[in-house]
Amino acid sequence: MHADLSAAMQCFYYDRGVCRSCTLMGTPYDAQLAAKVEHAQNLLAAWPDALWLPPMASRLDGFRNKAKMVAGGTPEAPTLGILDPTQHGVDLTECGILAPGLRAAFEPIKTYISRVRIAPYDVPNRRGELKYVLLTESADGQLMLRFVLRSTEALGRMKKHLPGLLTDLLQLAVVTANLLPEHKAVLEGDEEITLHGGETLPMRLGTSVLHLRPASFFQTNTEIAQGLYLQAKEWIDELAAQSILDLYCGVGGFALHVAAPGRRVHGVELSAPAVDSARLSASEAGLTDVTFSVGDATALAAGPTPDAVIVNPPRRGLGEKLCATLEATAAPTIIYSSCNAVTLARDIAALPSYTPQRIRLFDMFPQTDHYEAMVLLARRP
Repeated sequence: MHADLSAAMQCFYYDRGVCRSCTLMGTPYDAQLAAKVEHAQNLLAAWPDALWLPPMASRLDGFRNKAKMVAGGTPEAPTLGILDPTQHGVDLTECGILAPGLRAAFEPIKTYISRVRIAPYDVPNRRGELKYVLLTESADGQLMLRFVLRSTEALGRMKKHLPGLLTDLLQLAVVTANLLPEHKAVLEGDEEITLHGGETLPMRLGTSVLHLRPASFFQTNTEIAQGLYLQAKEWIDELAAQSILDLYCGVGGFALHVAAPGRRVHGVELSAPAVDSARLSASEAGLTDVTFSVGDATALAAGPTPDAVIVNPPRRGLGEKLCATLEATAAPTIIYSSCNAVTLARDIAALPSYTPQRIRLFDMFPQTDHYEAMVLLARRP
Protein backbone atom coordinates (compact mmCIF):
# COMPACT_ATOMS: atom_id res chain seq x y z
CA MET A 1 0.00 0.00 0.00
CA HIS A 2 0.95 3.64 -0.39
CA ALA A 3 3.45 4.86 2.24
CA ASP A 4 4.28 8.51 1.47
CA LEU A 5 1.04 10.48 1.19
CA SER A 6 2.93 13.62 0.23
CA ALA A 7 4.36 11.99 -2.92
CA ALA A 8 3.12 12.71 -6.43
CA MET A 9 3.20 10.42 -9.44
CA GLN A 10 4.71 11.60 -12.71
CA CYS A 11 3.76 10.25 -16.15
CA PHE A 12 5.65 10.98 -19.35
CA TYR A 13 2.50 10.41 -21.42
CA TYR A 14 0.73 13.09 -19.40
CA ASP A 15 3.69 15.46 -19.43
CA ARG A 16 3.89 15.24 -23.22
CA GLY A 17 0.14 15.81 -23.58
CA VAL A 18 -0.32 12.38 -25.18
CA CYS A 19 -2.87 11.20 -22.60
CA ARG A 20 -4.74 13.30 -20.05
CA SER A 21 -7.07 10.61 -18.70
CA CYS A 22 -5.54 10.90 -15.21
CA THR A 23 -6.73 14.43 -14.48
CA LEU A 24 -4.92 14.65 -11.12
CA MET A 25 -1.56 13.37 -12.37
CA GLY A 26 1.29 15.20 -10.62
CA THR A 27 -0.90 16.31 -7.70
CA PRO A 28 0.47 15.26 -4.28
CA TYR A 29 -1.48 12.27 -3.07
CA ASP A 30 -2.46 13.78 0.27
CA ALA A 31 -4.08 16.68 -1.61
CA GLN A 32 -5.94 14.25 -3.89
CA LEU A 33 -7.26 12.29 -0.93
CA ALA A 34 -8.23 15.39 1.04
CA ALA A 35 -10.15 16.80 -1.94
CA LYS A 36 -12.08 13.55 -2.37
CA VAL A 37 -13.02 13.41 1.30
CA GLU A 38 -14.13 17.05 1.19
CA HIS A 39 -16.22 16.37 -1.93
CA ALA A 40 -17.95 13.41 -0.30
CA GLN A 41 -18.51 15.27 2.97
CA ASN A 42 -20.09 18.19 1.14
CA LEU A 43 -22.46 15.89 -0.71
CA LEU A 44 -23.41 14.08 2.52
CA ALA A 45 -23.53 17.19 4.70
CA ALA A 46 -27.24 16.62 5.41
CA TRP A 47 -26.21 13.92 7.90
CA PRO A 48 -23.71 15.70 10.19
CA ASP A 49 -23.91 13.12 12.97
CA ALA A 50 -22.41 10.33 10.86
CA LEU A 51 -18.92 9.22 11.89
CA TRP A 52 -16.36 9.55 9.10
CA LEU A 53 -13.76 6.79 9.32
CA PRO A 54 -10.23 7.37 7.97
CA PRO A 55 -10.15 6.91 4.18
CA MET A 56 -8.48 3.84 2.72
CA ALA A 57 -5.58 5.06 0.60
CA SER A 58 -4.27 3.28 -2.48
CA ARG A 59 -0.83 2.83 -3.90
CA LEU A 60 -0.12 5.64 -6.35
CA ASP A 61 0.95 3.58 -9.35
CA GLY A 62 0.59 0.03 -10.63
CA PHE A 63 -2.84 -0.34 -9.03
CA ARG A 64 -5.02 -1.17 -12.05
CA ASN A 65 -5.66 -4.89 -12.50
CA LYS A 66 -7.23 -4.47 -15.93
CA ALA A 67 -6.34 -2.69 -19.15
CA LYS A 68 -8.82 -1.72 -21.86
CA MET A 69 -6.60 -0.92 -24.82
CA VAL A 70 -7.79 0.41 -28.16
CA ALA A 71 -5.95 -1.26 -31.05
CA GLY A 72 -4.39 1.01 -33.67
CA GLY A 73 -1.49 1.23 -36.07
CA THR A 74 -0.78 -1.56 -38.51
CA PRO A 75 -0.35 -5.34 -38.25
CA GLU A 76 3.42 -4.81 -38.51
CA ALA A 77 3.49 -2.05 -35.88
CA PRO A 78 0.33 -2.23 -33.74
CA THR A 79 -0.42 0.26 -30.99
CA LEU A 80 -2.37 -0.49 -27.82
CA GLY A 81 -3.76 2.43 -25.89
CA ILE A 82 -6.13 5.19 -26.97
CA LEU A 83 -7.10 7.09 -30.10
CA ASP A 84 -5.88 10.60 -30.78
CA PRO A 85 -8.21 13.43 -31.94
CA THR A 86 -7.86 12.16 -35.52
CA GLN A 87 -9.00 8.67 -34.39
CA HIS A 88 -5.58 7.07 -34.88
CA GLY A 89 -3.84 4.85 -32.34
CA VAL A 90 -1.61 6.12 -29.53
CA ASP A 91 0.46 3.49 -27.75
CA LEU A 92 0.19 3.56 -23.92
CA THR A 93 1.73 0.21 -23.07
CA GLU A 94 4.04 1.79 -20.46
CA CYS A 95 1.14 3.41 -18.59
CA GLY A 96 2.27 3.67 -14.98
CA ILE A 97 -1.09 3.11 -13.29
CA LEU A 98 -1.32 -0.38 -14.82
CA ALA A 99 -0.03 -3.33 -12.80
CA PRO A 100 3.52 -4.35 -13.79
CA GLY A 101 2.26 -7.74 -14.95
CA LEU A 102 -0.03 -6.06 -17.46
CA ARG A 103 2.69 -3.79 -18.81
CA ALA A 104 5.08 -6.71 -19.23
CA ALA A 105 2.51 -8.62 -21.29
CA PHE A 106 1.94 -6.02 -23.99
CA GLU A 107 5.07 -6.59 -26.08
CA PRO A 108 4.42 -10.35 -26.45
CA ILE A 109 0.81 -9.53 -27.31
CA LYS A 110 1.86 -7.02 -29.98
CA THR A 111 4.32 -9.57 -31.38
CA TYR A 112 1.45 -12.06 -31.59
CA ILE A 113 -0.77 -9.54 -33.41
CA SER A 114 2.01 -9.07 -35.97
CA ARG A 115 2.53 -12.83 -36.39
CA VAL A 116 -1.17 -13.38 -36.94
CA ARG A 117 -1.39 -10.26 -39.11
CA ILE A 118 -4.58 -9.01 -37.53
CA ALA A 119 -5.33 -5.58 -38.95
CA PRO A 120 -6.20 -3.09 -36.20
CA TYR A 121 -9.52 -1.41 -36.79
CA ASP A 122 -9.27 1.88 -38.69
CA VAL A 123 -12.12 3.93 -37.21
CA PRO A 124 -12.27 6.74 -39.81
CA ASN A 125 -12.32 4.29 -42.73
CA ARG A 126 -14.18 1.49 -40.93
CA ARG A 127 -11.66 -1.13 -42.02
CA GLY A 128 -9.73 -3.76 -40.11
CA GLU A 129 -10.45 -6.49 -37.56
CA LEU A 130 -8.98 -5.87 -34.11
CA LYS A 131 -10.83 -3.27 -32.07
CA TYR A 132 -9.61 -3.77 -28.50
CA VAL A 133 -7.25 -5.82 -26.39
CA LEU A 134 -8.69 -6.38 -22.90
CA LEU A 135 -6.30 -7.74 -20.27
CA THR A 136 -6.99 -8.61 -16.63
CA GLU A 137 -4.50 -9.77 -14.00
CA SER A 138 -5.43 -11.77 -10.91
CA ALA A 139 -3.79 -11.26 -7.55
CA ASP A 140 -1.79 -14.44 -8.26
CA GLY A 141 -0.39 -12.97 -11.49
CA GLN A 142 -2.52 -15.00 -13.92
CA LEU A 143 -3.88 -13.23 -16.99
CA MET A 144 -7.14 -13.20 -18.92
CA LEU A 145 -6.63 -11.90 -22.46
CA ARG A 146 -9.52 -10.96 -24.76
CA PHE A 147 -9.27 -9.85 -28.38
CA VAL A 148 -12.32 -7.87 -29.53
CA LEU A 149 -12.74 -8.55 -33.26
CA ARG A 150 -15.13 -7.48 -35.98
CA SER A 151 -15.45 -11.02 -37.38
CA THR A 152 -14.05 -14.55 -37.29
CA GLU A 153 -11.73 -13.83 -40.24
CA ALA A 154 -8.52 -14.10 -38.19
CA LEU A 155 -9.54 -16.97 -35.89
CA GLY A 156 -7.76 -19.70 -37.86
CA ARG A 157 -4.47 -17.80 -37.83
CA MET A 158 -4.92 -16.89 -34.17
CA LYS A 159 -5.27 -20.54 -33.22
CA LYS A 160 -2.29 -21.51 -35.36
CA HIS A 161 0.04 -18.99 -33.67
CA LEU A 162 -1.43 -19.27 -30.16
CA PRO A 163 1.20 -21.78 -28.91
CA GLY A 164 3.89 -19.15 -29.47
CA LEU A 165 1.99 -16.59 -27.39
CA LEU A 166 1.44 -19.13 -24.62
CA THR A 167 5.17 -19.81 -24.60
CA ASP A 168 5.95 -16.11 -24.40
CA LEU A 169 3.31 -15.49 -21.69
CA LEU A 170 3.23 -18.50 -19.39
CA GLN A 171 0.83 -16.70 -17.04
CA LEU A 172 -2.01 -16.70 -19.57
CA ALA A 173 -4.90 -18.59 -17.98
CA VAL A 174 -7.72 -17.58 -20.34
CA VAL A 175 -7.59 -16.34 -23.95
CA THR A 176 -10.76 -15.49 -25.86
CA ALA A 177 -12.01 -13.73 -28.97
CA ASN A 178 -15.02 -11.47 -28.55
CA LEU A 179 -17.03 -10.59 -31.65
CA LEU A 180 -18.21 -7.00 -32.13
CA PRO A 181 -19.15 -6.53 -35.80
CA GLU A 182 -20.98 -3.22 -35.35
CA HIS A 183 -19.34 0.18 -35.76
CA LYS A 184 -20.40 1.70 -32.46
CA ALA A 185 -18.87 2.99 -29.25
CA VAL A 186 -19.15 -0.10 -27.08
CA LEU A 187 -16.37 -2.21 -25.66
CA GLU A 188 -17.49 -5.74 -26.48
CA GLY A 189 -20.07 -7.86 -28.23
CA ASP A 190 -22.29 -10.71 -27.06
CA GLU A 191 -20.37 -13.67 -28.53
CA GLU A 192 -17.23 -14.96 -26.78
CA ILE A 193 -15.07 -17.72 -28.29
CA THR A 194 -12.62 -19.48 -25.98
CA LEU A 195 -9.18 -20.02 -27.52
CA HIS A 196 -7.30 -21.23 -24.43
CA GLY A 197 -7.90 -22.16 -20.83
CA GLY A 198 -11.01 -22.49 -18.74
CA GLU A 199 -14.11 -20.34 -18.51
CA THR A 200 -12.95 -18.21 -15.58
CA LEU A 201 -9.97 -16.37 -14.13
CA PRO A 202 -9.65 -17.15 -10.41
CA MET A 203 -9.22 -13.93 -8.43
CA ARG A 204 -7.84 -14.66 -4.96
CA LEU A 205 -8.60 -12.11 -2.24
CA GLY A 206 -7.23 -13.33 1.06
CA THR A 207 -9.06 -16.57 1.84
CA SER A 208 -11.76 -15.99 -0.80
CA VAL A 209 -11.52 -16.87 -4.49
CA LEU A 210 -13.81 -15.10 -6.95
CA HIS A 211 -14.25 -16.45 -10.46
CA LEU A 212 -14.24 -13.89 -13.26
CA ARG A 213 -15.74 -14.78 -16.62
CA PRO A 214 -14.63 -12.74 -19.64
CA ALA A 215 -17.45 -10.19 -19.40
CA SER A 216 -17.63 -10.15 -15.59
CA PHE A 217 -17.33 -6.86 -13.74
CA PHE A 218 -14.67 -6.62 -11.06
CA GLN A 219 -13.22 -3.58 -9.34
CA THR A 220 -10.11 -2.24 -11.07
CA ASN A 221 -8.05 -1.92 -7.87
CA THR A 222 -7.67 -5.32 -6.20
CA GLU A 223 -6.34 -4.07 -2.85
CA ILE A 224 -9.07 -1.46 -2.46
CA ALA A 225 -11.73 -3.97 -3.55
CA GLN A 226 -10.62 -6.27 -0.76
CA GLY A 227 -10.75 -3.33 1.63
CA LEU A 228 -14.39 -2.70 0.66
CA TYR A 229 -15.33 -6.34 1.21
CA LEU A 230 -13.55 -6.54 4.55
CA GLN A 231 -15.18 -3.33 5.77
CA ALA A 232 -18.60 -4.77 5.01
CA LYS A 233 -17.65 -8.00 6.80
CA GLU A 234 -16.49 -6.04 9.85
CA TRP A 235 -19.80 -4.19 10.10
CA ILE A 236 -21.89 -7.33 9.50
CA ASP A 237 -19.92 -9.26 12.14
CA GLU A 238 -20.27 -6.40 14.59
CA LEU A 239 -24.04 -6.44 14.11
CA ALA A 240 -24.15 -10.25 14.40
CA ALA A 241 -26.46 -10.29 11.37
CA GLN A 242 -27.71 -13.78 10.53
CA SER A 243 -29.58 -13.12 7.26
CA ILE A 244 -28.08 -10.94 4.53
CA LEU A 245 -29.50 -9.80 1.19
CA ASP A 246 -26.82 -8.69 -1.29
CA LEU A 247 -28.21 -6.67 -4.22
CA TYR A 248 -26.16 -6.05 -7.38
CA CYS A 249 -23.97 -8.86 -6.08
CA GLY A 250 -21.93 -9.32 -9.28
CA VAL A 251 -19.56 -12.28 -8.96
CA GLY A 252 -20.24 -12.43 -5.22
CA GLY A 253 -17.49 -10.34 -3.66
CA PHE A 254 -19.52 -9.02 -0.73
CA ALA A 255 -21.59 -12.17 -0.26
CA LEU A 256 -18.55 -14.46 -0.10
CA HIS A 257 -16.69 -12.19 2.30
CA VAL A 258 -19.52 -11.75 4.81
CA ALA A 259 -20.30 -15.48 4.84
CA ALA A 260 -20.00 -17.18 8.23
CA PRO A 261 -21.26 -20.39 9.87
CA GLY A 262 -24.99 -20.18 10.47
CA ARG A 263 -25.35 -16.96 8.46
CA ARG A 264 -27.64 -17.03 5.42
CA VAL A 265 -26.54 -14.83 2.53
CA HIS A 266 -28.44 -14.43 -0.73
CA GLY A 267 -27.15 -12.43 -3.68
CA VAL A 268 -29.21 -11.03 -6.56
CA GLU A 269 -27.66 -10.03 -9.88
CA LEU A 270 -29.02 -9.34 -13.38
CA SER A 271 -26.07 -11.00 -15.19
CA ALA A 272 -26.52 -14.76 -15.43
CA PRO A 273 -22.79 -15.40 -16.12
CA ALA A 274 -21.89 -13.41 -13.00
CA VAL A 275 -24.33 -15.50 -10.95
CA ASP A 276 -22.79 -18.68 -12.37
CA SER A 277 -19.38 -17.40 -11.26
CA ALA A 278 -20.65 -16.56 -7.79
CA ARG A 279 -22.22 -19.99 -7.40
CA LEU A 280 -18.98 -21.65 -8.48
CA SER A 281 -17.01 -19.67 -5.90
CA ALA A 282 -19.49 -20.51 -3.13
CA SER A 283 -19.47 -24.19 -4.09
CA GLU A 284 -15.67 -24.41 -4.10
CA ALA A 285 -15.59 -22.75 -0.68
CA GLY A 286 -18.23 -25.14 0.71
CA LEU A 287 -20.57 -22.27 1.58
CA THR A 288 -23.95 -24.00 1.54
CA ASP A 289 -25.72 -21.05 3.19
CA VAL A 290 -24.61 -18.62 0.46
CA THR A 291 -26.98 -18.63 -2.51
CA PHE A 292 -27.46 -16.52 -5.62
CA SER A 293 -30.23 -15.86 -8.11
CA VAL A 294 -30.57 -14.04 -11.42
CA GLY A 295 -32.86 -11.05 -11.09
CA ASP A 296 -33.27 -7.31 -11.45
CA ALA A 297 -32.58 -5.66 -8.11
CA THR A 298 -34.79 -2.73 -9.04
CA ALA A 299 -37.74 -5.11 -9.49
CA LEU A 300 -37.22 -6.74 -6.10
CA ALA A 301 -40.41 -7.24 -4.14
CA ALA A 302 -40.45 -6.84 -0.39
CA GLY A 303 -40.14 -10.27 1.23
CA PRO A 304 -38.97 -11.69 4.57
CA THR A 305 -37.07 -9.07 6.51
CA PRO A 306 -33.28 -9.67 6.43
CA ASP A 307 -31.02 -8.52 9.24
CA ALA A 308 -29.01 -6.48 6.74
CA VAL A 309 -29.06 -5.52 3.07
CA ILE A 310 -25.88 -4.81 1.10
CA VAL A 311 -26.30 -2.72 -2.04
CA ASN A 312 -23.60 -1.98 -4.62
CA PRO A 313 -25.39 -0.32 -7.54
CA PRO A 314 -23.90 1.12 -10.72
CA ARG A 315 -23.29 4.88 -11.00
CA ARG A 316 -26.97 5.62 -11.54
CA GLY A 317 -27.67 4.49 -7.96
CA LEU A 318 -30.66 2.64 -6.55
CA GLY A 319 -33.46 4.84 -7.84
CA GLU A 320 -36.81 5.71 -6.34
CA LYS A 321 -38.46 2.31 -6.82
CA LEU A 322 -35.77 0.26 -5.11
CA CYS A 323 -35.42 2.80 -2.30
CA ALA A 324 -39.16 2.40 -1.68
CA THR A 325 -38.78 -1.38 -1.64
CA LEU A 326 -35.92 -1.16 0.84
CA GLU A 327 -38.03 1.09 3.03
CA ALA A 328 -40.75 -1.59 2.96
CA THR A 329 -38.38 -4.39 3.96
CA ALA A 330 -37.81 -2.73 7.35
CA ALA A 331 -34.32 -4.28 7.45
CA PRO A 332 -32.46 -2.95 10.52
CA THR A 333 -29.29 -2.23 8.52
CA ILE A 334 -28.30 -1.23 5.00
CA ILE A 335 -24.68 -1.16 3.85
CA TYR A 336 -24.45 1.00 0.74
CA SER A 337 -21.28 0.79 -1.39
CA SER A 338 -21.26 3.55 -4.00
CA CYS A 339 -19.07 4.66 -6.90
CA ASN A 340 -21.03 7.92 -7.25
CA ALA A 341 -21.53 10.04 -4.15
CA VAL A 342 -24.07 12.23 -5.99
CA THR A 343 -26.55 9.38 -6.44
CA LEU A 344 -25.56 8.02 -3.03
CA ALA A 345 -26.73 11.26 -1.37
CA ARG A 346 -29.93 11.24 -3.45
CA ASP A 347 -30.72 7.64 -2.47
CA ILE A 348 -30.06 8.19 1.24
CA ALA A 349 -32.50 11.09 1.13
CA ALA A 350 -35.03 8.68 -0.43
CA LEU A 351 -34.58 6.32 2.55
CA PRO A 352 -36.07 8.51 5.31
CA SER A 353 -36.33 5.62 7.76
CA TYR A 354 -32.55 5.19 7.75
CA THR A 355 -29.75 7.29 9.21
CA PRO A 356 -26.09 7.12 8.17
CA GLN A 357 -24.03 5.94 11.12
CA ARG A 358 -20.58 5.54 9.60
CA ILE A 359 -19.03 6.55 6.29
CA ARG A 360 -15.70 5.61 4.78
CA LEU A 361 -14.07 6.64 1.52
CA PHE A 362 -12.05 4.11 -0.50
CA ASP A 363 -9.65 5.53 -3.08
CA MET A 364 -10.24 3.07 -5.91
CA PHE A 365 -8.98 5.47 -8.59
CA PRO A 366 -5.87 7.53 -7.67
CA GLN A 367 -4.87 10.24 -10.15
CA THR A 368 -8.56 10.96 -10.87
CA ASP A 369 -11.36 12.58 -8.90
CA HIS A 370 -13.33 9.31 -8.71
CA TYR A 371 -13.67 7.29 -5.51
CA GLU A 372 -15.85 4.74 -3.73
CA ALA A 373 -17.77 5.43 -0.55
CA MET A 374 -19.38 3.01 1.86
CA VAL A 375 -22.12 3.97 4.31
CA LEU A 376 -23.55 2.06 7.24
CA LEU A 377 -27.24 2.97 7.52
CA ALA A 378 -29.33 2.10 10.58
CA ARG A 379 -33.12 2.08 10.65
CA ARG A 380 -34.59 4.58 13.07
CA PRO A 381 -36.46 3.05 16.03
